[in-house]
Amino acid sequence: MSRQLADRYENDEYAIAISRLSEIENRNVVPSLHRIYSLCVIYRLDFHDVIEWFGIHLPAIPIDAGSLDIGRTHLVGFRADEKGSAMVPLSLDPGIDMRRTTFISRMVRQWGQLPLSLLRGLDTKKHRYGFIGTQDWTMYPLIRPGSFVLIDETRRRILQSGWTSEFDRPVYFLEHREGFSCGWCAVAGDSLIVQPHPGSQAAPEIFKYASDVDVVGQVVGVAMRLDPVRKRRARS
Repeated sequence: MSRQLADRYENDEYAIAISRLSEIENRNVVPSLHRIYSLCVIYRLDFHDVIEWFGIHLPAIPIDAGSLDIGRTHLVGFRADEKGSAMVPLSLDPGIDMRRTTFISRMVRQWGQLPLSLLRGLDTKKHRYGFIGTQDWTMYPLIRPGSFVLIDETRRRILQSGWTSEFDRPVYFLEHREGFSCGWCAVAGDSLIVQPHPGSQAAPEIFKYASDVDVVGQVVGVAMRLDPVRKRRARS
């Protein structure tokens, strides 16, 4: 049967000889990805489950990636696996005053696992995720290095006014030839200027609008750690 797959995809890596199958079963030989695929097709197995047999937990990829120190800002390509689940609050304490700051653990009476397939109703198609590089201080202290940002791809037009403070001013995520940038933006003629936060002491970046830079979208959410020790080490 595996030979049929090999012929279909014109790749002998899908073929599993009887001797190879015996080695997998009796000698704990780890098959290649192509042969794992063939085994899943032949025996009607779930690919994720089979990968787990060999000690690889695919849902851990974002967690492991977040533990690595990556200096440059970039988009995050991870997507939610519908086979997974998420811890969500199933019941809130009605006595909690939402106007006051408190621990989330005190607000939630019951947590539970919810299959990600049940979260399809959330509008995630227009959003992407970005990671602010651990050496990207452009928007510090408003957005710290190492933060994850939520990007709304439907908000790509650069607004020139309409805010009353730095907290209201739109922050944009940009892609250009050198990689990615995240910051306040202004348009002057045919130039797009990425303006850093004054507290960052970073220099502005100037790109030729439309031809040298692409506006991925507006940052509408931020998840970051408050870690002053890390800042001192980074600048020492």
